Amino acid sequence: MAEEPKVLPASAQRVQDTLTAARLDARVIELAIAARTSAQAAEALGIEVGQIAKSLVFRASQSGRPVLVVAAGDRRVDEKRIAALLGEPIERATPEFVRENSGFAIGGVAPVAHPRAMQTFVDTSLRRFSVVWAAGGTPHCVFPIEPEALVRLSGGTETDVA
Repeated sequence: MAEEPKVLPASAQRVQDTLTAARLDARVIELAIAARTSAQAAEALGIEVGQIAKSLVFRASQSGRPVLVVAAGDRRVDEKRIAALLGEPIERATPEFVRENSGFAIGGVAPVAHPRAMQTFVDTSLRRFSVVWAAGGTPHCVFPIEPEALVRLSGGTETDVA
């Protein structure tokens, strides 16, 4: 008898639906352990930390708009650099702001499938890899994607974020 496909949590299913609609062959998978950090995700997947595409939501200090930065797991985001690109300072967002604007809780923020568009910057260093792994809507869910497809699907501007 064939095994029933596992039902994804609703937030992860939103991500999968976005990938499917974009005709990408990527599948959201659920890990046995929570991967709230890049190091945890890399260890669970048996890959380099740099192959993790972490999605960080910031708040533009003056306009209050959300800003998404998708960075390699082994890079630290240079907030001054992002502020210069944006034209206004940025600040760390509260968990409530992140959930309201991304539709996801911190630790599971996907780079796609947000309720509203966000200004997005994608780390050029992700191109070191043919495939990177991004959060799939929960701390337990991730999906593989080619860096070029990630830029296209996220609507992001590729730049050096570190």
